[in-house]
Amino acid sequence: MSETILQIIREIWTVTAQMGLWLLLGFLVAGLLSVYVSPAWLERYLGGRGMGPIFRASLLGVPLPLCSCGVIPVAASLKQHGASRSATTAFLLSTPQTGVDSVLVTWTLLGPLFAVFRPLAALATGFLGGALVQTFDPPRRTTETVNGDLEMASPTEDPQKPEGFVARLRRGLDYGFITLPADIGRALLIGVLIAGVLGAVVPEDFLGRFLGGGAASIALMMLVGIPIYVCATASVPLAASFIFLGATPGAALAFLIAGPATNAATITTVGRVLGRRTAALYLTTVAISAFGGGLLLDWLMPRAGQWVPLFSQGGHVHEQVGWVGHLGAMALVGVMTASWWIARRRGESCGCEDGSACQAPLTAASAPERIEFAVEGMNCSHCSNSVDRAVRELPGVEDCQVDLSAGRLTVHGVGLVPAKVVLAVEALGYRARSTD
Repeated sequence: MSETILQIIREIWTVTAQMGLWLLLGFLVAGLLSVYVSPAWLERYLGGRGMGPIFRASLLGVPLPLCSCGVIPVAASLKQHGASRSATTAFLLSTPQTGVDSVLVTWTLLGPLFAVFRPLAALATGFLGGALVQTFDPPRRTTETVNGDLEMASPTEDPQKPEGFVARLRRGLDYGFITLPADIGRALLIGVLIAGVLGAVVPEDFLGRFLGGGAASIALMMLVGIPIYVCATASVPLAASFIFLGATPGAALAFLIAGPATNAATITTVGRVLGRRTAALYLTTVAISAFGGGLLLDWLMPRAGQWVPLFSQGGHVHEQVGWVGHLGAMALVGVMTASWWIARRRGESCGCEDGSACQAPLTAASAPERIEFAVEGMNCSHCSNSVDRAVRELPGVEDCQVDLSAGRLTVHGVGLVPAKVVLAVEALGYRARSTD
């Protein structure tokens, strides 16, 4: 028993060491993207009709480090500010499948071919889904009102966005090494633990005797991935373990597409925000992309190395690592631990997108009205930031605080209409009710 436990620990550390430096680099790039790619910029760029916005939405979603829960409020905000239903769907499909952090981890654990193929598959998935929605669920003229029209401000840049290189760099580092690791930390830890246990306890090629290859194994892994929640980065160690245990690369890819892009909560929320027909097309697109992408990757894998020698290199799962890898693992553990601790002390994601501590509520003299709401469904900083931004755009709102851990929203202002606040929050896919 003690030897088994030691082997599990060794496997967990090996996986961590193999992806440590690459994941830290991904955090850095993700942090810079969070500063220089703002929601307001996305809204302006993804507006309009036709195939152009669909392709741009798919392309822009590929590098962004948003999980399947965090992408929903961002996409809902895009739709509220002029993005078409088809472009919004494309963004919803391509974004959670991959990101700069997950691509770098994919390269080191699964190899260069996988790392190139995965973002291309995400791009194709988004474009296919957007095209299907534009064809089979065309735009409809609808108006949502509560006691009149729901007034939304036109998209503007974040008023708290810092100016200057140093200020932006500080904000990007804060997001990349505190907010993002805190958001994905639990899912990543679970993924690494499962990968370590599988690598230590289950014999190599164990799944190969049951799954075999071909379409059946790809379909099975796709069905496994659709209902569960796993983020793009945390799913990579699991996929690597599946390959180590005998699954084909195509079957692992089907899991990597279906797992991050779908789960029961995502499908329900997409149906509520974009409509049931779009939700059905969304799910159909994921199934087509996972199955077709898996078949294509299995066909390419033995041939690509002959065409491009770089693609002949495989991943490095369960191989020994050097001292650089061990240093990377220690740095990653330090970053994840620090981000968890700092996030707890801050009351992370309570309405302050720069990661600073929450502002004190306005006084009664400056904001005579104060209304509290219970909000259900927020899971990460992107969720709370989207709620904060949507509420601040409402007429009469002077300030608000979003407490992610407590699921509470406090709004201050003049002439507040609680029903309009509820509608703005529920338009992002959450449930809200006034507690006053």
